Amino acid sequence: MKLSELFENVPDVEIRGLMADSRTKRPDSIFFCIKGMKFDGHLFVAQAIENGARVIVHSDPIAMDNPNVTYIRVKNVINAFNKVADAFYGYPSHKMMLFGITGTNGKSSIACIIRDIMNEFHPTGYIGTISIEYGNVKLPPLLTTPDIDDLHGILRDMLDAGMEACALEASSIGIEQGRVRSIDFDVAVFTNLTHDHLDYHGTLANYFQAKKEFFDNLKETAIAITNADDPYGMEIVADTKAQVVTYGIDHPADYQVIKYQLLKDRTRLTLKIKNMEYELETNLVAKFNVYNLLSAIAALNMKGISITMMLPYIKSLHQIEGRMERVNEGQPFNILVDFAHTPDGIEKVCQYASAITPKGKRIIAITGSAGKRDTEKRPVFGQILDKYCDMIILTEDDPRDEKPRDICEEIASGIKKTNYVIITDRYDAIRQAVELADINDTILLLGKGDERFMYREYGREAYEGDDNIVREVLHKYYFSEGEENGQEQVY
Repeated sequence: MKLSELFENVPDVEIRGLMADSRTKRPDSIFFCIKGMKFDGHLFVAQAIENGARVIVHSDPIAMDNPNVTYIRVKNVINAFNKVADAFYGYPSHKMMLFGITGTNGKSSIACIIRDIMNEFHPTGYIGTISIEYGNVKLPPLLTTPDIDDLHGILRDMLDAGMEACALEASSIGIEQGRVRSIDFDVAVFTNLTHDHLDYHGTLANYFQAKKEFFDNLKETAIAITNADDPYGMEIVADTKAQVVTYGIDHPADYQVIKYQLLKDRTRLTLKIKNMEYELETNLVAKFNVYNLLSAIAALNMKGISITMMLPYIKSLHQIEGRMERVNEGQPFNILVDFAHTPDGIEKVCQYASAITPKGKRIIAITGSAGKRDTEKRPVFGQILDKYCDMIILTEDDPRDEKPRDICEEIASGIKKTNYVIITDRYDAIRQAVELADINDTILLLGKGDERFMYREYGREAYEGDDNIVREVLHKYYFSEGEENGQEQVY
């Protein structure tokens, strides 16, 4: 593509790529001098030119001393990057149906539900915390919401692969950093807003404002779907130009569940839309998944998929990796793996565990808290676990350069009555939980979800995953012990 197709009054230079990281080798590219949290791209122009940049887009004064380079000064580099990336990749989001999901909890689940049901009618991709998926392609995740260049490039690849729609998780950090500013969203979903990312945003008000910006920037023909039961649900769409649609359980809403029954392996519910009522059954469990399903139904229905068309797919949705994932290898107790890493998320999982665990049986929780991230919530984790659990095992969860034991001690400061133990090695912690569990107890593996890595002081290393580890532990220690002792395993 020619530079003259992207900017006015510039030389007719051939452009073959975009760059925001000066360390990336990318010949014939445009380098955008982005000011990040730690680094300012203006300081790395020379390195970018060394690695192939032929054009520098900047907002601050810089030395323009290379005659082979074109320098373009703009007021806002992020806005320029968005505009250029959109054009460079051929406006992919404008040629697909784009669903954007934002909120503290539930983004991955809702995006995956939308993707799975929509896929039955239109080829649909997914971009988020779990992975990047479209057609037969499954790639490891980048950021929850990828950077500007990556995001447009992925959408272009999806479009070229025949995708007609995409469900995208829009994180508050991604929104605030302008990563989705040029994405053409058709539907935006708000899940909820609770304590999270305050290490980045500083205050809950700033966190809310980042989410609100997403809805404020929607086009008039878009649909804004919001949670009528959340305290921020109506405020977040107060200034949107889009059509507002509500969903809820406890308050009147356009899509309202008026009755539901939570069972161990499924949920039955009655959905009311205007004067019509629908009886639904789904393999999703827990009340918070009723909200997740409800928002996805609203999003899909508003884009033309009828409720009756959805019914067969709602009944047997694909297991969402690391989100209320049931591990069943034949053991006589419940095992749930969930990504819950916020106070609200942990409490909701614990509430569900309380509902399915018979009286007199125990809830055993294994969790930690990420190093260098939102440390204020650690004692709150302890308070919540103390309220619902019968045994707590505190362990590592992306400790980075903090000591796992110190993090665990901070969580433990909120525990007043429940027995707890600190086992910093996560594998050993999971093994201990399995060895402690009795018939009909419930084990909760919280925090890592489907993640296959662990952040340590020296960077990211491979991690087997909570789901794989607990299966391995069951077969290596739990079942094998029974066989060695000559016991017949009857459940």
